Amino acid sequence: MARDDGGVVGAAAASSRDGGGSGEGGGGRAANGLQSFELVVESSAPTGAVFALLADGASWSSWAGPLIPRSRWYRTGAPAPGGVGAIRELGLRPVLSREEIVEYVPPRRIAYTIVSGIPVHGYKGIVELDPLPGGGTRITWRATFVPAYRGTGPLLRLFALTSVGSLARHLAKAAAAGRTPGGSAASPAPGAPPGH
Repeated sequence: MARDDGGVVGAAAASSRDGGGSGEGGGGRAANGLQSFELVVESSAPTGAVFALLADGASWSSWAGPLIPRSRWYRTGAPAPGGVGAIRELGLRPVLSREEIVEYVPPRRIAYTIVSGIPVHGYKGIVELDPLPGGGTRITWRATFVPAYRGTGPLLRLFALTSVGSLARHLAKAAAAGRTPGGSAASPAPGAPPGH
């Protein structure tokens, strides 16, 4: 498959189990309303570069596009700043989300839960970064959650697919462009030739 630094590769899998009846694809639906999705994006950037941007919650507003106009650490974790226990705050009121890091495995995996801001229960997101054989990184972003309000599952899943898909594409492109966690593209030292 060709890599295009930010395009979704393969199909985005999404499932809905919204209580009662049988859903598309022939599966039954759980009474708890469980929703899930998975997105896969590829970047030409190395895994370490992608992880550095993903792990720095304070810099997300510099690369994540219009969905994240502001980002900061609400609380730092271990290791500081973005390890386990850290809470990143994304967006502006009234659309402000707080997400706690629950797993931090550089440079391969980050898992998080939504603490506040989105009307869901039990949200767990997992972002896995796998090196590609020819160089670059496969970004797999998956999540499960239960809507806080009955009947809102399909709408929340669509919102999640759209917003997380945008984040994953922006992450792939920013890392490929050489962005660093400080928010700017990497640049050579004064007097050094490009690429060194």
